Amino acid sequence: MTATLLSETPLPLPSASGVEIVGSTAYVIADDAPFLYTLDAATLDLTGRIQLFDTTDFALGRLPKARKPDLEALTACTWPGRGAGLLLLGSGSGPLRQAGYWLPLPAATPVQRLDLSALYAAALAALPPGTLLNIEAAAASQTELLLLQRGLGAAAAGVVLRFDLAVALVHLAGDGPAPAPGVQACQLPEIAGCAAGFSGAAVAPDGRLWVTASVENTADPVLDGPVLGSFVGVLDGATGHVAFARLAWADGRAYAGKVEGLALVGAAAPGTGAQALLLVTDDDRGGSTALRAVVYP
Repeated sequence: MTATLLSETPLPLPSASGVEIVGSTAYVIADDAPFLYTLDAATLDLTGRIQLFDTTDFALGRLPKARKPDLEALTACTWPGRGAGLLLLGSGSGPLRQAGYWLPLPAATPVQRLDLSALYAAALAALPPGTLLNIEAAAASQTELLLLQRGLGAAAAGVVLRFDLAVALVHLAGDGPAPAPGVQACQLPEIAGCAAGFSGAAVAPDGRLWVTASVENTADPVLDGPVLGSFVGVLDGATGHVAFARLAWADGRAYAGKVEGLALVGAAAPGTGAQALLLVTDDDRGGSTALRAVVYP
């Protein structure tokens, strides 16, 4: 498998952390902003922003690390009784980061704040003792809500937490207990002895889970470290094996940035099995870009 980058476009928003395409709109969350941004999925032009919460901390264009909800995960799904929408999730790496939001689509009604503390307590209980929760990506199929635990350090594997989607949504609506997830540990690649950590996810129509993983030289769930590069992978749900390819330009140069999320665009070349992707990145200094990429089997 190879993952070839075609283009990189600067985005006028801070610290992109997830992307989802619905129709002709690309929705982008930013862990340093109180907004959900909307882009034209074809041109990547900014078309608007939706305020998620009120704050006075955004005056300088980025939320302070100590006071942000750290929205890292974004997925489209259908909520029984509420219809289609977007589920936005904090990383869970601190008390302020155990909140999320539900945005019905089309985006014509106010967002709803969600308390993720019990769901995240169930997630943490399913992980090895001493694990620091750090949810970096989410994806939904028709039956499952998948939360991806980043994993930190050479000994910490990435983990896919598999929740029953309907039961999880009933809980988030306040009508039932938090469900216990299934746990699927995944071996992630390394660069220069530093292990990758999950950063993005999307479920394809064929049921395969596409993921991104980025490599930072850090073992702290809050503090950033030097970025060494990023990968795209496809997960075999039955075995937990992930086939990875390091992101590189067509001339072979490895991409050294930090990919934070991916959305599936469609078949890149019918009949070849190639998949077109839209990726978003974060440079940890407030800058963001969008990448167009093609993955060949």
